[in-house]
Amino acid sequence: MRRFLPFLALPLLPFLCIAQSPEPALVGYWQNWNDANCPYVSLPQVNNKYNVIEIAFAIPKQGTTYDMEFTPDGTTQGALVTDIQALQGAGKKVLISIGGATATVALNDTNERNTFVTSMENIIQTYGLDGFDIDLEGSSVSISGGSVTQIVDAKITHLVEGIRRIMAWYRQTYGRKLFLSFAPETAYVQGGMSSFGGIWGAYLPILDALRDSIEILQVQLYNSGSMYGIDQGIYTQGTADFIVSQTEAVLQGFNTSGGAFAGFRQDQVAIGLPACPSAAGGGYVTPAVLKSAVRYLQGVGPKPGSYTRVSTYPNLRGLMTWSINWDMTASCGTANEYSDTWDTLFGGITTAVVEQPVQAQDLVLFPNPARAGQTLRITHSDHIREARLYSVTGRLVVAYDAGSGVWVLPSDLSSGMYMVEVRGREVRRMKLVVE
Repeated sequence: MRRFLPFLALPLLPFLCIAQSPEPALVGYWQNWNDANCPYVSLPQVNNKYNVIEIAFAIPKQGTTYDMEFTPDGTTQGALVTDIQALQGAGKKVLISIGGATATVALNDTNERNTFVTSMENIIQTYGLDGFDIDLEGSSVSISGGSVTQIVDAKITHLVEGIRRIMAWYRQTYGRKLFLSFAPETAYVQGGMSSFGGIWGAYLPILDALRDSIEILQVQLYNSGSMYGIDQGIYTQGTADFIVSQTEAVLQGFNTSGGAFAGFRQDQVAIGLPACPSAAGGGYVTPAVLKSAVRYLQGVGPKPGSYTRVSTYPNLRGLMTWSINWDMTASCGTANEYSDTWDTLFGGITTAVVEQPVQAQDLVLFPNPARAGQTLRITHSDHIREARLYSVTGRLVVAYDAGSGVWVLPSDLSSGMYMVEVRGREVRRMKLVVE
């Protein structure tokens, strides 16, 4: 759930005017089926922290690779529409994801492209969806040549054109931008550093062609072999180094034998991981590892491994997971472990503001005012599990894990007003003046 930060309103107003979707985002795939190990969860039961829900999956009708359909499994069409509307009324985005690991989607000519477009428009309109997610694998997007900026395969050309047509239709019909996300596996993106052709780097021409339309790029940092980083080091899934290196690759861009791939904006990039050990064939990390990787990327934590980042990314879009169902399953790790970790990392950041700060009578900061590099003591009646320091613009400056209540302020901290947020059973906030 979003929390309001009691900062000055004026610096945030321009951003509020242009915000298109939840930031930061917790994206979760919702499994539209029941599984003995991962039970069906109805949309009203979905953990409230998820603010982008991607329904899995729309697939081609039998005998085609282009005529898309979606059939609710655990509920009726009418009930699902009502549930989607309720989520949207709560400020969440609901998308349909196309493809998955077993569905081949290939648009081999203009007729197939047109059928794809019409069928996707029908699904979006029938369920009142905010957009769609591309989760295509294998032969659906494999390439035979070309370059990052030059598409030579007809099925890729038709896919890109089809997506553009759906987006144009959506804007004309609803008067707003369609929410478009991509969830490729690492081989199809960062794999371009190893080779360019087949599945290796296959998504790069698509991402490059649609980069201005993509809301979130959420590469699956799981079910992956070892991958190169932009430092030419090789990194293994399931580690902080893998998360940091592969995320920075899509932020910084990299060279391939098919040309250079330019990086994406921070606010377009989310980190995709399995919710628990059984949710994927590899790539799961503990909350502690995930926190260490994200905080290092954000520039508010120490280096967690051997990979050295080249910049900091305080405006990362958030996290993605497969899946909401797995995250809520108590038999696979701790229930809601992933969403709780997102809340720790991103939950205090928001584009919303309130006029007056919330003052905690039982929260004491000493000294206050303080100086950069000085030891800050925090006492609170609740058990403190984390403390955060925010600037007046809502930027996370530093995060401290639970401890004795004694923390050292950054030595390069500029003078001015800050907000200290303390998290225990509840969240408390207080102003801090740095002289």
